[in-house]
Amino acid sequence: MNLLHPAPLPAILLACPWIILTDGFRNRNNLTLPYRRLARPLPVDPECRRAFDKLMSRQLRYIIYKLSDDFKEIVIESTSEGATENYDEFREKLVNAQTKSATGAISKGPRYAVYDFEYKLASGEGSRNKVTFIAWSPDDAGIKSKMVYASSKEALKRSLSGIAVELQANEQDDIEYEQIIKTVSKGTAA
Repeated sequence: MNLLHPAPLPAILLACPWIILTDGFRNRNNLTLPYRRLARPLPVDPECRRAFDKLMSRQLRYIIYKLSDDFKEIVIESTSEGATENYDEFREKLVNAQTKSATGAISKGPRYAVYDFEYKLASGEGSRNKVTFIAWSPDDAGIKSKMVYASSKEALKRSLSGIAVELQANEQDDIEYEQIIKTVSKGTAA
């Protein structure tokens, strides 16, 4: 390539001058990391959809999803024993979730969860169910795992049709039962 006469730029770059030509970004150690490894959504294990179908038929109360240990797909971490398991057990599983990093360090980890919330209406007109998708990403979780979970969230949601409400939770207060019921019911719960 001659520096006096460089190769012509593709038309898209001429039309969009804000595009920066790079094949990655630099981390703290000034090493270039490729974008494609961190931003690509992961595939969803077919078992995730089958368990969700059970939840929609009221056989399960909740499902907790995680990334596989090799960070290659989204899998089921745990489900309720039946439709009667309580919210406190579900919350504890989310709060205590741990992720193993590539270096082998264990820390708090993000998770996806689907919970079938049932609540009574304040007007006395009966009860309602809302299937709620919760993206749990604690503030003290690792950066890489947060990035991979954020980039794969939409792939999981697309495979689970029938979700009524989506919540992003970063602190334990965000997944308190009363707080979630207020959000899910839009203030109509008793």
